[in-house]
Amino acid sequence: MTTTTLAVLVPLLPFLGSAAGLLLGRTAPGFVRPLAVLPTLAAAVLSALVAARQGGGKAIVASTELTPTGSIPIDLSLSIDGFAALVAVLVCTVATCVQIYSTGYLREDPRYPSYTALVSLFTSAMLLVVYTGDLMVLLVGWEVMGICSYFLVGHYWETPEARSASLKAFLVTKLGDVPFLIGLFALATDAGTFEITGVLGAVASGGLDHPTLIALLLLAGVAGKSAQFPLHTWLPDAMAGPTPVSALIHAATMVAAGIYFLARLLPVFAASAAAMTVLAVMAAITMVGSALAALAQDDIKRVLAYSTIGQLGYMAGALAVGDRGAAVFHLVSHGAFKALLFLAAGAVIHAAGTNSLTAMSRMSALARRIPDAYWTMTVALLALAAIPPFAGFFSKEAVLVAAEHTAFGERDVAPAGAGWTVLVAGLLTALLTAAYALRLWLRTFRGRGAEAPDHGRQPIAMTSVLWVLAIPSLGFGLTVTYLDDWFDGHPLTPTLTTAVLGTGLAVAGAAVTYAVWRTLAARTPVAAPVPHVAHPDAEAGQVEAEALHLPHPAEDPADPGRALLGPLHGPAADGFHLDAVYRTAFVRPVLAAASLVRFLDREVVDTYVRAAGDSAKGLGWLVRRAQTGNVQTYLSALLAGSVVLAIVAVALANAAAGA
Repeated sequence: MTTTTLAVLVPLLPFLGSAAGLLLGRTAPGFVRPLAVLPTLAAAVLSALVAARQGGGKAIVASTELTPTGSIPIDLSLSIDGFAALVAVLVCTVATCVQIYSTGYLREDPRYPSYTALVSLFTSAMLLVVYTGDLMVLLVGWEVMGICSYFLVGHYWETPEARSASLKAFLVTKLGDVPFLIGLFALATDAGTFEITGVLGAVASGGLDHPTLIALLLLAGVAGKSAQFPLHTWLPDAMAGPTPVSALIHAATMVAAGIYFLARLLPVFAASAAAMTVLAVMAAITMVGSALAALAQDDIKRVLAYSTIGQLGYMAGALAVGDRGAAVFHLVSHGAFKALLFLAAGAVIHAAGTNSLTAMSRMSALARRIPDAYWTMTVALLALAAIPPFAGFFSKEAVLVAAEHTAFGERDVAPAGAGWTVLVAGLLTALLTAAYALRLWLRTFRGRGAEAPDHGRQPIAMTSVLWVLAIPSLGFGLTVTYLDDWFDGHPLTPTLTTAVLGTGLAVAGAAVTYAVWRTLAARTPVAAPVPHVAHPDAEAGQVEAEALHLPHPAEDPADPGRALLGPLHGPAADGFHLDAVYRTAFVRPVLAAASLVRFLDREVVDTYVRAAGDSAKGLGWLVRRAQTGNVQTYLSALLAGSVVLAIVAVALANAAAGA
């Protein structure tokens, strides 16, 4: 079988599994789990074969015209370089792990068939984005992911949080997709093609007439899809969805799509120094702001959500200094340990028995009860904190090295100011990341909150996936010296300067956090155990914390984040009030305009409509009154009318004679 055929099957198999799952979900429920796991697993095997055959060498390109469209054709095409091959393996691996994990995590969920079908469709759409060589086909996958995220985030639609989060995710990402679509059309108009290779050829020959405008329009879509400032606010709220969905969105799909798109079309953005500077500033604000917000969160999933935003900021920062190899390297590395973090968090939720107990202030003795999640999450947090030799250390260092080279003028793809911006923000974020990673670990596994009831061991489908993902979280970075050909051919090994600075700041952040926690924990009494309560649904959050008489997280005196942030804690916990700013700047004006339109429609337009109706009704009433059924009345009216007409005729004749 040719490599092109294998590549076509990679996105096709999950799509067929999704269609079959939707058709057979109710009539043949026994096929649901095999249809969820096997097509995605087969796609993972095929993606690995495609990657092995591509080998980091010349891109695999194939295309056929979809339909005649006039001057700018749209093709069904493949363009698989080293980036695409590795990202596809990541997507398929994480999706397979999520599907296997979900067989245990959501085994009693009545909507499991539709859930698995949507996850497969989500996976297929992302693979379409990764493998396609045509921007219009890429846009199809881009938008399909958006609608899948809407349904998956709103999976528990009975809860207002899930309904609100799904709608917010859809609307905020669409806010970026509108200029993104305009930018794609402008790019194709300038380049004369939607083919990615043709677009890059036009950029190389100076064929873009409006590079800055196009780049900024495309950046809006990337900011929405990849949750970059200022369109990042949807991602923390999306935690209302099932935890395996969070793992898929944060590790391999949706948010990864924007970064991957930037990497594929980096020359378009590099053609504008202004766009690269905007991207660098956006990445720096995203990195630092999200790390501060993560340090203030009490919900374990929101900590991880803000962590994802910050790590995506690292990737955007690497692209802002012109190094797409470092960006994609961190994308793949981050995908492994972030999927592990979310799935381990799901094991914590499963052990607690209710989504209400994802608050870290209410956790206690979990290390003993869920050892698999404890050890694997420890590995993932070390990778997140970029501690050597874990995967995150090597990929984060690649970003810092790229920023250092640009800052000192050793690379001229982007302005030196962009390099300094990314370098300083990246080092500060390294310190903050280690602080909130250790805070999460201490409060989750060494917490002194009220111990939740023990709901037994997790299913083997959940724990086995954790250990599978722990392998690349620990060892993927060690392969960095063998991956040069896959990442534009230049080395991604750390340098002494950035390694010492980055690791030193991370260790300092962790040490300060631990010292503060020890001090606060010594002053805090251990909370009383929580009595056993039946929990009907671990994820839907049907058991409220108040019913368990648990302390409010704001009252937790052993939180090192509160002590470290000081007066910044309140704003950081609320996402620096950006949602309030959006409500004031956008939501309220739109609602006011809607109220005005409703008033004008009701009081002005409807007034004329009602008047016309009332006039016709009045005329009908008069006509009805004239219809008495009395022949003498009709004859009298006829005679009177004839007399009036005669008088008028005589008057008109006299007037004509006088003239």
